[in-house]
Amino acid sequence: MTFALFLLALLVVTGAVWALEAGWLAKRRAAGVKQPWWVEYSASFFPVILVVFLLRSFLVEPFKIPSGSMIPTLLVGDFILVNKYTYGIRVPVLNNKLIDVSLPQRGDVMVFRYPEDPTLDYIKRVVGLPGDRIEYRDKRLTINGAQVPVRQVEDYLHRERMQFARRYVESLAETHHEILVEEEALGYVPGQRSFPFSGNCTYNSIGLACTVPSGHYFVMGDNRDNSSDSRVWGFVPDANVVGKAFFIWLNLNELGRFGRFK
Repeated sequence: MTFALFLLALLVVTGAVWALEAGWLAKRRAAGVKQPWWVEYSASFFPVILVVFLLRSFLVEPFKIPSGSMIPTLLVGDFILVNKYTYGIRVPVLNNKLIDVSLPQRGDVMVFRYPEDPTLDYIKRVVGLPGDRIEYRDKRLTINGAQVPVRQVEDYLHRERMQFARRYVESLAETHHEILVEEEALGYVPGQRSFPFSGNCTYNSIGLACTVPSGHYFVMGDNRDNSSDSRVWGFVPDANVVGKAFFIWLNLNELGRFGRFK
């Protein structure tokens, strides 16, 4: 959000100089006199900044994955593209929705503004939609009374700490993705924080159950025991939604990850 605001300010300043040059300054300048450097640079960069601003605001925006909460789907250092159009056209910076296109679906990997600090962008998988009853007990996810199917596959090795985690393929609607579970870790989050609609959730020694309020989403990381998500800080309001992640375009540590995504 901070960069978007900076880009908007830069667009306004260069655009104002460009308009001033085109409408007034150029007409008053004597023939053969060069443009001042600040006019020349502003007029040159304005079209570029305008294109970048429009692309980032309405079509696609690049993000870098800073943490391991979405392992094994997304690794630390992955550079991804996020579709800004999928969930509707929004006012740049303010993020108010202008036109509905579609709504987040279970299984989507979604970028959103962190509810506790909207200046930060988070990325998690959408698990619960408005009105859903979400239960996570004994490390198994249940939605509206139906346990989400999982299939165990080969264990995942965390190379940075040389430790294995159980790996499963989870099926959410039409989405089939890998998740990690560490058997020795707690299956719930003790000492959860107070958050809006926290009364919709109950916690006990084996997990939690939440009813997702209208206009909100319940999200979780694929690295289930190493993710701070809706189990901890609550629901994501629709006003915080940024877009849908869909493509890995670079990882400097693993060049072969180009194009990978599930």
